[in-house]
Amino acid sequence: MKYSAWSLLRGALGGHRQWPPAWRDAAPKPRYDVVIVGGGGHGLAAAYYLAKNHGITNVAVVERGWIGGGNTGRNTTIVRSNYLYPESARLYDFSLKLYEGLSQALNFNIMLSQRGQLMLAHSRHDLDSMSRWANAMRMNGIQAELLSREAVAALAPVIDLSPQARFPVLGAFMQRRAGTARHDAVAWGYARAASALGVDIIQNCEVRGFINEGGRCVGVDTARGALRAERVGIAAAGHSSVLAKLAGFRLPVTSYALQAMVTEPLKPLLDTVVISPSTGAYVSQSDKGEIVIGAMLDLFPSYAQRGSFAVTQAILAATLAIFPSFSRLRLMRQWAGIVDVVHDSSPIIGPTPVPGLYINCGWGTGGFKAIPAGGWTLAHVLATGATHPLAEPFQLGRFVSGRLVDEAAASGIAH
Repeated sequence: MKYSAWSLLRGALGGHRQWPPAWRDAAPKPRYDVVIVGGGGHGLAAAYYLAKNHGITNVAVVERGWIGGGNTGRNTTIVRSNYLYPESARLYDFSLKLYEGLSQALNFNIMLSQRGQLMLAHSRHDLDSMSRWANAMRMNGIQAELLSREAVAALAPVIDLSPQARFPVLGAFMQRRAGTARHDAVAWGYARAASALGVDIIQNCEVRGFINEGGRCVGVDTARGALRAERVGIAAAGHSSVLAKLAGFRLPVTSYALQAMVTEPLKPLLDTVVISPSTGAYVSQSDKGEIVIGAMLDLFPSYAQRGSFAVTQAILAATLAIFPSFSRLRLMRQWAGIVDVVHDSSPIIGPTPVPGLYINCGWGTGGFKAIPAGGWTLAHVLATGATHPLAEPFQLGRFVSGRLVDEAAASGIAH
């Protein structure tokens, strides 16, 4: 839908009260072709691609709370594809390419800012590792470049490069196509586009169980009644193992809290994303001017959307060691998402041990950057029953065969 400049101004001054809803708040129907459990980015993207790519519009997305109220709205908004293994490189770079055209595809500005990402090297070991990492990316057909200490200083002069620095910076490597996108805009854009194609988006609809007949999943039991379907998909991030247990199988997934926080806004001073793998800190500046700070995992299982004080303290200490001038800023907000970590830090996309039930989970700390690819590949298997080639290496059966895709290092933070 297009608006004139006058209508935009009138809506803004009027508190948006007369703006039409971006998507239909649908009532559940008793039967669908596909039901997707989880109204975050991956679930909404899967619903959109089911309708757009496969012409399947009799689809319901059921969400326990509100659209984008889980991990999609509780992350640091970074998008990138600097992974080590060819299987991961293909998947994440496909996602980044979809992000690059997503505003146009959805007719909704997701505020993609490809400002690049710096991965800092604090030791000779870091430099050697990053050299291998960058070479692996190039072999996978993805741009990467190694930067000298002087180049880092030119790109991010706010970093402490003095001789007394607690974490000396010897260099870095960079993916210039990386950057950030507006997390809520991604969720709203997919929801709006899916709804326009006929998908039912059902909020405040908790799934209490799965309907099985003849050993096959044929629907879900919800707080708003039973919804039957030919196929059911789960895209519920940190609660994937909870839903799997309801369906009668176990996942090799552990859920942890992953913290983030923002400072008060200030004038632009950091025009790239900066990650320090050695310390677990990653920092960027939002369009509002806030300094967005991410942390390492709280390494105890949790479903709480908050983090421990010990990790907050450690990550702020590391951030201030790299950016001493930030010590003058006031911290405004802190929160955490619930991430589903798998043994090899790679996702699970495809069928489950229950026929008719499919899953998208295990993204760990990389879920936001993978939303377009996760939705695309889940939609493919839900529509066709066949695994998408990009998702073939990421089947649940790899934990039996031992063909793991160990991306713990390239996840970008300390696990």
